Amino acid sequence: MKKVLLGVTGSIAAYKAAELTRLFVRNGDEVRVVMTPAACEFVRPLTFQTLSRNPVFVDQFASPAEWRPEHVSLAEWADLVVVAPATANTIAKMAHGIADNLLAATLLATRAPVAVAPAMNDGMWLAAATQENVSALERRGVKVVQPREGDLACGTRGAGRMAEPKDIFEELCR
Repeated sequence: MKKVLLGVTGSIAAYKAAELTRLFVRNGDEVRVVMTPAACEFVRPLTFQTLSRNPVFVDQFASPAEWRPEHVSLAEWADLVVVAPATANTIAKMAHGIADNLLAATLLATRAPVAVAPAMNDGMWLAAATQENVSALERRGVKVVQPREGDLACGTRGAGRMAEPKDIFEELCR
């Protein structure tokens, strides 16, 4: 049994993270979820609380259950950290060490292996800045589950669609 920390960011693909949570739980893994405030605009924390059977963490300044800062406790708890969906914004924060929300601070503090499943518009995915940020993460050992080609929420078709939860799960189990 692994302790999986799932980071959910502000993308329409956040609904797919619910299925990813279910797959990890079904596998016998313990799952805790950290959501960015933007992610809460797409899916409610109650969804992940119900599926993971654990509290969901959102607020960087909430009173922690124990005396230690929440981002440190979560960073040390995890055997694996998965960010799905990973927006261009969160990928940029990871690449540049910006820790301005609970998830970003946790990512900076963890020593656990980290994986990201990008999800964004094809223009954002193909932008030089995003590609440089992804390359920086890969050089640091972050596993990138490549986005797929397909219909995008913006009404276009192209690269940037988050991989399906089953594909992410299987890739991470290898």
